[in-house]
Amino acid sequence: MPKIVLFNKPFNVLTQFRPDGDRPTLAQFITDPSLRVAGRLDRDSEGLLLLTDDGVLNARITQPQEKQFKTYRVQVDGTPTEAALQALRQGVLLNDGMTLPAEAVQIDEPPGLWPRTPPVRYRAHLPTAWLEIRICEGRNRQVRRMTAAVGLPTLRLVRVQIGSFTLGDLPPGAWRLAA
Repeated sequence: MPKIVLFNKPFNVLTQFRPDGDRPTLAQFITDPSLRVAGRLDRDSEGLLLLTDDGVLNARITQPQEKQFKTYRVQVDGTPTEAALQALRQGVLLNDGMTLPAEAVQIDEPPGLWPRTPPVRYRAHLPTAWLEIRICEGRNRQVRRMTAAVGLPTLRLVRVQIGSFTLGDLPPGAWRLAA
């Protein structure tokens, strides 16, 4: 039976086990040498990360042709217009080509979201908003580049779901075995 671990990756943690200077890595949270990361999450992103000891399952989770949807809660700088949301839904032209269409809706601030350390910058005269974005690709920094391309730079990005696996109420730095 494959082992699947759901981990809530904190902000500023590298998605790797090997040391990298003073930067925190997964090794400070998970010590099972049989586990491999199934997908990545940038150092400045937070939320659900899957680890498994099954190479076939790892490939199924990470290969774009498998169309595993990933859901993100994204705090953006500015107020989204319907045109910006529609652009995300149709696909956005990035420097490495057109993205596949995303599911994108504006949402209220997610309840139960933990405070980030350090906090997201706050500017009294500039509004922020929250979006829920679902994509099935996994290009480098894709969600951040997509929101920037439509005039809504990302301030905070939290992945909450990969396929059928959800973060739920798992606190930052904690992990659990998938059921």
